[in-house]
Amino acid sequence: MIKAGHPDVSVARRCQLLGVPRPSYYRGPATRMRKGDQEMMRRIDRLYMEHPWMGSRSFADQLTSPEMPIGRGRIRRLMRIMGIESLAPKPGTSKRHPGHPVYPYLLRGMTIDRPNQVWATDITFIPMARGHMYLIAIMDWATRKVLSWRLSNTLDARFCIEALKEALLKYGGPNIFNSDQGCQFTSDAFTAVLKAWNVKISMDGKGRFKDNIFIERLWRTLKYERIYLKDYDNGADLYRDLTIWFRWYNEKRKHSSLDKMTPNEAYAQGLHNHNKAA
Repeated sequence: MIKAGHPDVSVARRCQLLGVPRPSYYRGPATRMRKGDQEMMRRIDRLYMEHPWMGSRSFADQLTSPEMPIGRGRIRRLMRIMGIESLAPKPGTSKRHPGHPVYPYLLRGMTIDRPNQVWATDITFIPMARGHMYLIAIMDWATRKVLSWRLSNTLDARFCIEALKEALLKYGGPNIFNSDQGCQFTSDAFTAVLKAWNVKISMDGKGRFKDNIFIERLWRTLKYERIYLKDYDNGADLYRDLTIWFRWYNEKRKHSSLDKMTPNEAYAQGLHNHNKAA
């Protein structure tokens, strides 16, 4: 742990290690919200699930009305808070941290057919009755099993690292770990954990929605089958409900692509077959 004001570690270096934007070091996690922002973010989130290639201009056009015009600047501000951007390719507009390296996408043309061959991760915005949270999940690509997940009220790297360490300690390291180019995943603190486990790092191409398609489908399933049907009063209520849902998803939800097996069944059978073949 590095204490604030440590004489040998600069503020810039502390932020780099934690994957935290430098202004957040001084500002703290709280974000000033204006009247109506939470409801507008809920509406943006629903549209984003349906049309992830749409940008701030399109969202503003869709959400505006004669009674309530919505400016593009407001949409851009809320999208930054939500941690989302259009998935449409835009040359030279990556919002990754400029000081972090980006790794190549390693999965193109690869046959992924066994547990722990490839893991994938992503972060999504979760609206609540008052406020919002961010959710990360780590998934086994071949079996769709959710290996770990975490909630946070900020978008720094710490909750991502906690989820990663939990999955590694429970299931061992995958051959390849795939993510987008977000600063949480490109941070030294996050990639150092993967390197310590000798895991190859893969990152989606900019604007490549299908590079991480299975976890995108997970978010769509979760939101339409659970999140959008409820108004969570606080983070504790959300955590309890997600615990129930993820357990159901792993243990009970059958997938046609897995020969009608659940993720848990597919993961266990895949390990058995792989070990038997070895």
